[in-house]
Amino acid sequence: MATDTLKSTTGARGASGGLRRVLLDNGALTALIVLVFALSALSGDFLTTDNLLNIGVQAAVTAILAFGVTFVIVSAGIDLSVGSVAALSATVLAWSATSAGIPVFLAVVLAIATGIACGLVNGFLIAYGKLPPFIATLAMLSVGRGLSLVISQGSPIAFPSSVSHLGDTLGGWLPVPVLVMVVMGLITAFVLGRTYIGRSMYAIGGNEEAARLSGLRVKKQKLAIYALSGLFAAAAGIVLAARLSSAQPQAAQGYELDAIAAVVIGGASLAGGTGKASGTLVGALILAVLRNGLNLLSVSAFWQQVVIGVVIALAVLLDTLRRKAGVTPVAAGTSPGGKGKQAATYALAAVVTVAVVAAASLLHTGSSSAAPKMGLSLSTLNNPFFVQIRAGAQAEAKKLGVALTVTDAQNDASQQANQLQNFTSSGLGAIIVNPVDSDAAGPAVRAADKAKIPVIAVDRGVNKATTDTLVASDNVAGGELAAKTIAEKLGGKGKIVILQGQAGTSAARERAAGFAKGLKAYPGIQVLAQQPADFDRTKGLDVMSNLLQAHPDVQGVIAANDEMALGAIKALGSKAGTSVQVVGFDGTPDGLTAVKAGTLYASVAQQPTQLGRIAVDNALRAAQGKKVDPMVKVPVKVVTKENVAGFSG
Repeated sequence: MATDTLKSTTGARGASGGLRRVLLDNGALTALIVLVFALSALSGDFLTTDNLLNIGVQAAVTAILAFGVTFVIVSAGIDLSVGSVAALSATVLAWSATSAGIPVFLAVVLAIATGIACGLVNGFLIAYGKLPPFIATLAMLSVGRGLSLVISQGSPIAFPSSVSHLGDTLGGWLPVPVLVMVVMGLITAFVLGRTYIGRSMYAIGGNEEAARLSGLRVKKQKLAIYALSGLFAAAAGIVLAARLSSAQPQAAQGYELDAIAAVVIGGASLAGGTGKASGTLVGALILAVLRNGLNLLSVSAFWQQVVIGVVIALAVLLDTLRRKAGVTPVAAGTSPGGKGKQAATYALAAVVTVAVVAAASLLHTGSSSAAPKMGLSLSTLNNPFFVQIRAGAQAEAKKLGVALTVTDAQNDASQQANQLQNFTSSGLGAIIVNPVDSDAAGPAVRAADKAKIPVIAVDRGVNKATTDTLVASDNVAGGELAAKTIAEKLGGKGKIVILQGQAGTSAARERAAGFAKGLKAYPGIQVLAQQPADFDRTKGLDVMSNLLQAHPDVQGVIAANDEMALGAIKALGSKAGTSVQVVGFDGTPDGLTAVKAGTLYASVAQQPTQLGRIAVDNALRAAQGKKVDPMVKVPVKVVTKENVAGFSG
């Protein structure tokens, strides 16, 4: 699929020089082979058929996005909007086919058209509006995400079953997303290497002014280039939503950075003029292999970010060394023996890969672990509540002699689906999942059910799938308690604001429903405003500061978690606990400290440490074939200054 061949300015001599030349000319491919070998040696679960197919599926969305970004980077541009455009296109499809009643085929066309339209807007702003690509696409990133939330009202929309088959497999083993990735890669290679617009991309990226003076209509070409990027983003969004069986308005957040990283790792230059589809595919595979392998090796979710960043830097450094070694780009198709060299390179890669498989098989023959293995996928570890769930789970696992692997989905439903797939392919004794979204976790949990692996849901349930046990508090009941607590503190009359959780998450929806239900019993309570602060303390501070400008007479605040409540307290200053009463949710250590200090009137505590402990206990029982209850309720409790001393989460 190469469109840009490389020619050495200093000849390599001998067999060793030829091997060195192949390795230098294909730095990303070399890095991928080394990575595969290392992970195969470290984990016996890595080189299995199921896991390799998982890697292909997990690379698919990033690769499709990256193929579109390749066009932009080759032409010396940048596109930061592809993640948001992917989410918007998927949301348009789901909404059109369900709420609007449009036939599925037309809904798909409308979704693709949405992606193209976003790309055209980017291209117009850059080519005719003279905006820097970074600024234009950054603006589209915000617009696309906002429109996705507006259309969906912050809630996932079920995907049409006819389109959801894109997330299935052919013949029961070949994933459709992998096929789509290959097709889009071939299209990218054809466009770059065999079309007028592809050659124009290289010319514009090499020297835009020279391209213009040569007769190229640079402005129109840029429109087409960004439209192609939007089209590929739409395709990626549809594939992603099909995997999750729902269009998530917050899907693909941060994916634009992965897409850009894949293109650069694959050998493209951010200065433009170089890049190829095969390199982009290898770059996407490197990122997928890294995440998959680190999960299998039980590497801390926090350290995973460090490792991935280091590998990206090393891959780019290798490309820099290759260029310093005397490799210079030449026009596509002019390198003598280019196709033969490329075929030899991939043949060598295939031989090395086979050798890796054989060596890894020998290394892990007969290896086993006596300790039962389990996986815990948490929606996020950037929140004290879920950190406490992890602490409780790890303590119980240590007590029971269980090897527990913990992963952090970072509030990304797609990333969580990947983690659950990795757990399934590893053949764990049981899986514990705290879903980012109850609907999106369904397909991955169904796959675990099919593999006869017990699944325990914690804090939030899983829709359209079977779990052995749900260990949870009732978010709706907790929301009602919070509403009752603030209303009674204000004597049944007063003005309050509500800080909502992250739009699109089931916890935010359920707690908001509980607030609304509880406040119905108190008609004297007036809700001045409801704004999302994404379960984040800093955003809670900012949103509350803004609301105080419009509503200085507020008397109470309900926050959907303690982190937002603590941010609101900071914004309120001396008013917190005196003229303004604040009620939080979760019973986190910082929240309880604020309750003791009197700045936080109350927190609806869910006892997260207990949630984690009970989840591991039930998971082990299910793995041993023992009977478990389908529902284990951990009661919520309103913690105030009067009873906080005796409370333990």
